[in-house]
Amino acid sequence: MMTYSLLINAIILTTIAVTNTKSQALQTVPFVDLNKYAGKWFEIASYPQSFQKGCHCTTAEYTVSEKGYVIVENRCNRDSVNGKQSYIKGKAFVDKNSGNAKLKVQFFWPFKGKYWIIDLANDYSYAVVSNPNKKYLWILSRSSKMEESIYQGIISRLKEKGFDISKLETTVQIDEVIK
Repeated sequence: MMTYSLLINAIILTTIAVTNTKSQALQTVPFVDLNKYAGKWFEIASYPQSFQKGCHCTTAEYTVSEKGYVIVENRCNRDSVNGKQSYIKGKAFVDKNSGNAKLKVQFFWPFKGKYWIIDLANDYSYAVVSNPNKKYLWILSRSSKMEESIYQGIISRLKEKGFDISKLETTVQIDEVIK
């Protein structure tokens, strides 16, 4: 049943992302070293999406494949921090001439959603991901917690880029609950 739910959610995500809506002028970072970007990321905050409803402890793991694409593995615990783990695996393909900052993520063929890296720490400790129409937004960190000053700096830059910060929801991570 959980696999069916993930399938439906991934199809909805990809269909929405593929829908051709009028793009706003959103800039990506100039360059992303995919080997540095690879690894585990914790979701700190995001715009709520139906395919992530009830998710806690959300993570994404990226692995650069020998074939040139990026393997994407998303996980979350459903309905509580101790809930059943939900998992989906896909591939991300780099858009040519984008400095590796624009990718197309595919969980089910032939649908691909735009994944744009719009903010990135020099040391790759955090990243902010969206798409051209700004309907999706994820703030990611290498650790399950982010310093408030760093988070507020990201929020400030997102406001400058025209994002509606009031729609942003923080993601519950397990270490927040333990304390």
